[in-house]
Amino acid sequence: MEGSGTNTRDFVSFFLFWFCSLPAIWFPVHKIRHLFTVKAYFVPVAGVAFFIWAIVRAHGIGPIVKQRGTLTGSAHAWEVIKGIMSSIANFATLVVNDPDFARFARKPRDAFWSQLFTIPIGFAITSFIGIIVSSSSTVIYGQPIWSPLDLLTRFLDEGGSGQRFGVFIIATAFALAQLGTNIAANSVSAGTDMTALLPKYLNIRRGGYICALVGLVMCPWNLLSTTNNFTTYLSAYSVFLSSIAGVIICDYYWVRKGYLQTRDLYSAKRDGPYFYTFGVHWRGYAAYISGILINVVGFAGAVGNSVPAGATYIYNLNFFCGFIVSATMYYILCRFFPIPATSDTWLEVGDDVRNLSVAYDNSDSYEEPVTTQQFAKDAEVMDLESGDTMKGDF
Repeated sequence: MEGSGTNTRDFVSFFLFWFCSLPAIWFPVHKIRHLFTVKAYFVPVAGVAFFIWAIVRAHGIGPIVKQRGTLTGSAHAWEVIKGIMSSIANFATLVVNDPDFARFARKPRDAFWSQLFTIPIGFAITSFIGIIVSSSSTVIYGQPIWSPLDLLTRFLDEGGSGQRFGVFIIATAFALAQLGTNIAANSVSAGTDMTALLPKYLNIRRGGYICALVGLVMCPWNLLSTTNNFTTYLSAYSVFLSSIAGVIICDYYWVRKGYLQTRDLYSAKRDGPYFYTFGVHWRGYAAYISGILINVVGFAGAVGNSVPAGATYIYNLNFFCGFIVSATMYYILCRFFPIPATSDTWLEVGDDVRNLSVAYDNSDSYEEPVTTQQFAKDAEVMDLESGDTMKGDF
């Protein structure tokens, strides 16, 4: 369809990828890790091969290194800032979803140190390869080709068994990388959130399949109709996620100081510390909305409306502005309207996690917990790590 950002070939490819992704959603998180292990070895090798292939064909890295910039002063500075914001928006989802995977680490530092190095280094290397490959395409075809898929298509059109094999291997690596990203950033995170929202009816697996269905019916190919549509979408996505990250980080590090009453996290008792006001933590919602509002006017300008210059500057810093405003608002609200289960000093790990029991009897009392072994025997509880929070299969 004209103007949809896709064609028959690309739509069929998208549908086949979507369909082939469904079996991967079935497996629990602790088993799907093997897919990421394969991805960790195969994809970087294919990316470096693509990098070398383009350089060899261009007999160099192209004009990008010697090309002088056309912007100076504040205009140049703001473009750098917008580039940084676009990079943050690219993995803003993982900033919020990180606990879905970090919780499987044996110790907090196991997740901390690995991400401290791999995220900035990985993104820097990936960006460098993309820029150099695009620069090399300028020499090969006389114009820069920024999409690696378009460049591979050009390679494929030239024919030759070697060309076809090389394109097949690299394209397979891209598909594998996208599959891993789809599972990590979408399926598992959506399933985890839906499980927390409706644990009686949904588990991680079912939530992942609901996410897959939403991903199809939202017609995502429209986002690729123009480059501006895609970058605007990423910026808008970052606006909403930055507010969530601000509330989460402020709550854990500054309000609670790492303290959690682990057993009560699994309770829906009305007198529990996490039931809040009629089951709603209104402070978190208020802070989240305030972090969005700071960027709303600037977002209107990004989609083509006339807005004040100040709003545009704020929106250029959308992730930082949303994060800081939501975190500050949440902290202030919690100071004026204190919440239970907090600590005056840093207290990340308590004694209750050593011999934890999260089962209760039918009374409202917290004094008579049922042992985990007895509860599992009576209710036939399935393995929590499999993502199933209720009896029975999908």
